[in-house]
Amino acid sequence: MIITTLPTRLLRYHPPLVRGVLIALTLMGGDPASAGNQPPAHLKEHPITIDATSLVPTSWWQVPGVTPSIWASDPESLDAPKTSERRQLSLKPGQYKFISFTFDFPFTVTLEGTLDFSHSLDQCVGGRGTQTLVVRCKRMYPHGGERDPYYSQTP
Repeated sequence: MIITTLPTRLLRYHPPLVRGVLIALTLMGGDPASAGNQPPAHLKEHPITIDATSLVPTSWWQVPGVTPSIWASDPESLDAPKTSERRQLSLKPGQYKFISFTFDFPFTVTLEGTLDFSHSLDQCVGGRGTQTLVVRCKRMYPHGGERDPYYSQTP
């Protein structure tokens, strides 16, 4: 029981303080050992998949601070993810950036662990409200909304 673990002196000389602590522990779920097993929502990592497999020709991409940089000088030893593979990342809620050699954009991981990004990217980026970010364009230029035949190529 919680009361038996509190020092006797604290119980004897500070009963209002002890009563307040006991009330707070009860409201938090009772046992102080169980309080804090779950991290706060803003610190919880979510499995986010980056799918840039439709980009042709194959290249590299990065999420700064999460994956290795694509700006290394030797492509043979580059550890950055390739566009030929889907990659799952553990991301906390917050702002991130997808970067390739020809195209970059910001995206957000929400507190619920889903993706959000600007609606202006809908032509080339998919996955809003899900946990999979799908990158479909190698370049993004403002135009009428029809994709160039270049992007219909298969790897």
